[in-house]
Amino acid sequence: MPFALRPVVVALGAGVIAVALASASTTAVFAQANKAAPSAPSAAEPAMKEITLTDKQIQGVLAAHKDVDAIAAKLPDDQDTKPDPKILAQLDDAAKKHGFASYDEYSDVVEAIGMVLAGMDPKTKTYVGPAAALKDQIAAVEADTKIKAEDKKQALADLNDALKNPGPAVTNKTNIDLVTKNYDALSAALEEDD
Repeated sequence: MPFALRPVVVALGAGVIAVALASASTTAVFAQANKAAPSAPSAAEPAMKEITLTDKQIQGVLAAHKDVDAIAAKLPDDQDTKPDPKILAQLDDAAKKHGFASYDEYSDVVEAIGMVLAGMDPKTKTYVGPAAALKDQIAAVEADTKIKAEDKKQALADLNDALKNPGPAVTNKTNIDLVTKNYDALSAALEEDD
């Protein structure tokens, strides 16, 4: 995957995580869905690939995410704008500082974690798949009487749109087991990024 596209893919992964990690509070579900429901990848966007995670990589993401996110925030929002090479070098350095070969490797690991988190049920902390997780969030928003009607309508539209292309199901049991084992730490760390 081209280096310049990494922030876009990480942002998409964060969107998937944002929707997937909504807490049991349905107001939080609404807030997360309203912020970033995943969208269908365009033809120009590469599909996320499933790699086999290691415990060392999970711990590396937990250690690196604040450093990497602070630097990535300096990148232009417009994906057509070429990122500053100095910022890209800083991203590489931050990833290397935490045990990754490069920012590309860090991004691949975050994508793999995001794929699992997108299919987790936050109540039971078990992997149910991205479609089932979205359906649970839809049911929670529908049942919430505290959300204003217009906000509820928008949240449901966003979640139903995401349900049209919920993302791939994770087939690698090792990844599911590692993310489940580290679910609380990953949820807390990656929710901070929203």
